Amino acid sequence: MCGIYGTTLNYNEQQVKDKLKRTAFRGPDKMGWQFYKHENHNITFGHNRLSIIDLDPRSDQPFTYYDHIHIVFNGEVYNFKAIKETLVKKGYKFTTTSDTEVLCAAYLEYGQDCVDHFDGMFAFVIYDEKKQLFFGARDRLGKKPFYYYHNGKNFEFASQISSIQMHMDDLTISEKAIAYYLAWGNIPDPQSIFNEIKKLKAGHKFTFDLNTGKFETEAYWDIDYKNERPYQGSYEDAKKELDGILRETVSARLFADVPVGVFLSGGVDSSLVASMATQTSSTKIKTFSVKFNEKGFDESKYAQQVADHLQTDHNVIECNYDEGIDLIQDFCHYYDEPFSDSSAIPSMLLAKHTKKQVTVALSGDGGDESFIGYHRYNWAKKGSIFYKLPLSVRKVGASILELAPHYKLKVISKALRYKDENEVYLSAMTGVDKSYINTPYDTNDIDELKYLVHENKNLYERISDFDTKTYLNFDINTKVDRATMAFSLEARAPLLDHRVVDFANSLPTEFKFHNGVMKRILKDVLYESVPKHIFDRPKAGFTMPFSRWFKEDLKDYVLSELDDKSLKDIPCIDVEKVQFRIKQHMDGTWDRYPLIWNLLVLKQWLNNNGKGYSIK
Repeated sequence: MCGIYGTTLNYNEQQVKDKLKRTAFRGPDKMGWQFYKHENHNITFGHNRLSIIDLDPRSDQPFTYYDHIHIVFNGEVYNFKAIKETLVKKGYKFTTTSDTEVLCAAYLEYGQDCVDHFDGMFAFVIYDEKKQLFFGARDRLGKKPFYYYHNGKNFEFASQISSIQMHMDDLTISEKAIAYYLAWGNIPDPQSIFNEIKKLKAGHKFTFDLNTGKFETEAYWDIDYKNERPYQGSYEDAKKELDGILRETVSARLFADVPVGVFLSGGVDSSLVASMATQTSSTKIKTFSVKFNEKGFDESKYAQQVADHLQTDHNVIECNYDEGIDLIQDFCHYYDEPFSDSSAIPSMLLAKHTKKQVTVALSGDGGDESFIGYHRYNWAKKGSIFYKLPLSVRKVGASILELAPHYKLKVISKALRYKDENEVYLSAMTGVDKSYINTPYDTNDIDELKYLVHENKNLYERISDFDTKTYLNFDINTKVDRATMAFSLEARAPLLDHRVVDFANSLPTEFKFHNGVMKRILKDVLYESVPKHIFDRPKAGFTMPFSRWFKEDLKDYVLSELDDKSLKDIPCIDVEKVQFRIKQHMDGTWDRYPLIWNLLVLKQWLNNNGKGYSIK
């Protein structure tokens, strides 16, 4: 787990160091860079290393293999030992025990198809001297980030946008990206906050030809959203097969040359990972959870119950108000571009204190998307019955509900006016009330709509696939990567192994959601080792008590940061409508904390990054 950087632009050594130092928190163990010159090309590769496998300096990066293959690599290839055995039989030689060297050899053997052999989370770039090209890829689910700048001639890339941003004088802030951020709470791939910088999409690989300046991308993996490979076995067959896959994915992610632990929230997904970790590890597993002092937010007692049953070395991290406020102040330093998932703050607190004992932590991310686990999926299905009624009838009902005093009924009123259930779900993910966003851009216009708007699957499966390609990638993976890497902690997600995702995607809906039981098959695997009664409770989220804080403890902060003058400096908003919504939150008539947090983050980013850039 590291930070990577590279460029064909002419920066001096100090400028390269500046770019690497900006994100040194991603890899504090060794900062390295290398200059390459071939014919008319000046090439720089840089790397911030967080040593996880083969701690010896021989595996430091940039790494060179067979004299002409140079690489910078962020992430892990979990099946590298199996790949290595195959390559050794083919005559390849290795001088390290790292996965980095195996990745290079795999490229030489399989060419650009090497990514099809990798099971892991990764973003890497190879400079092939003989072919005079860059070849790189990002993992299938987008767990590791990859930003790039391409002006038709030169190319620059990095794990975080701030490394490219430094010493770059031709960037402009994207008004379109700001509009999309206000709707989504993040900036969907392939956009970034700067017009000239893009994100490589998850499951894509690329080439950059040094001689022509041509840059090309290609998808190498996708979920089966057309339902072309449905599972044919029984439920019991599927449960047994899933159990085996999960044991393999957890076991693979426990391998490291540094201490490893597990994030344990007490929910189904993290408990399943912790359970299988205890069963496959020869040493006692350390588990970590967050304790909130706010009423209604503390779920630590459930994590403790699971930890007691599994007999883990459990650590409870108390969420301190002052510490949380400090992280809010430094938020954009680590997240680089506007990002407003409020659970990023407790995620950072968890990572900060977990790093004191381990360098790698396994998480339960991915279970809700693949196995139909969010409550909103059930509400979407229940609500879909209304869209069998004519729009004219629904509009009458909407008009009546619009007169109701409770804001939740007003939200339902708006939803009834949509064309169909697809449009409703899309609006639920981007904000039912977007009237305060003042922009000519259609913020629902994303390539990933194809996973939602089709007739190959039922509604449950479509929104599950859509979330995997949007919410999981744009939000969850971004949140976890930045939160953990801010404190040099590597997070690994067994449920995001592509084999788990592919398998879940192939299963009949009733294997995942049946008689009101969400994540049915995942729960049944868990209940083989952890008692069911521990989980007989409502599903909880992972967030901070911002709703109350913004009305009480942080009220003065909110009103000063989002005063009239400040709001007028924020692009793409209707100031009067925003002012009205802030007032609604303060007087308790409508919970507007997501909007307030959204604007606070955007303002902080603009304050720290907006000077000297035009907005286009």
